[in-house]
Amino acid sequence: MSESSPILEARGLVKTLGGNRVLENVSLNIGRGRVKVLIGPSGAGKSTLLQCLNLLIPPDSGRVLLEGSEIDARNRRELCSFRQQVGMIFQDFNLFDHLSALDNVRVALMKVRRMSKLDATERAVAELTRVGLADKAALYPANLSGGQKQRVAIARALAMDPKVMLLDEPTSALDPELIGEVLAVIRDLAQGGMTMILATHQISFSAGLADEFIFMERGRIVEQGSPAELLAKGANSRTKAFCAKISELTGEADAEFRQ
Repeated sequence: MSESSPILEARGLVKTLGGNRVLENVSLNIGRGRVKVLIGPSGAGKSTLLQCLNLLIPPDSGRVLLEGSEIDARNRRELCSFRQQVGMIFQDFNLFDHLSALDNVRVALMKVRRMSKLDATERAVAELTRVGLADKAALYPANLSGGQKQRVAIARALAMDPKVMLLDEPTSALDPELIGEVLAVIRDLAQGGMTMILATHQISFSAGLADEFIFMERGRIVEQGSPAELLAKGANSRTKAFCAKISELTGEADAEFRQ
């Protein structure tokens, strides 16, 4: 695969949930080492798009391709392999409450990758160290802060050596003082070359991280481009208007969004 070829690609995704068309012919792709950020109002379809990209929710129509090969969601073996390569981080952590941080990370290594307990433990400790939680390995989710839980979830995904990470509002369930620790991990991943598609309302953070903003509304991609283009002084973009509104609501001092 050439450097310019997309790692993950969606073509014409359509999804209806509860009688409502949530995705309407959505197509996108992402190349190796790139970071794309989904933004837009609540109900725009961002979370559904990410779950369709991971095939947690099968689209009604359309195709998902990994490194140029279409994924057959009906083939369980193929689907399992695909999900190992496309990691998913959720808003609400999705940790196993009855397992320690260490076991949350190593369980898939042992059950899916068939690694020995010793090798799985070594890898799990390495990933917990990577997200700054080596000293929390023995703790259970009930004894971890929200930011720590999300970092365990990130470590769990990283342990599977994903080619792409999908992050669905990873800080939305966190208290304000805990958001920074998760954003720091995401920034480190981006700087390390991890390919990511991120849905978030952390606009200032995203503007400095993203190669491209993708603005969604009513199940469609209505605008996309680099943050520099869409947020430029004098730009008459839907993205800039949305970012300005978020800035006002959160009290961010981002005058560039309001110019």
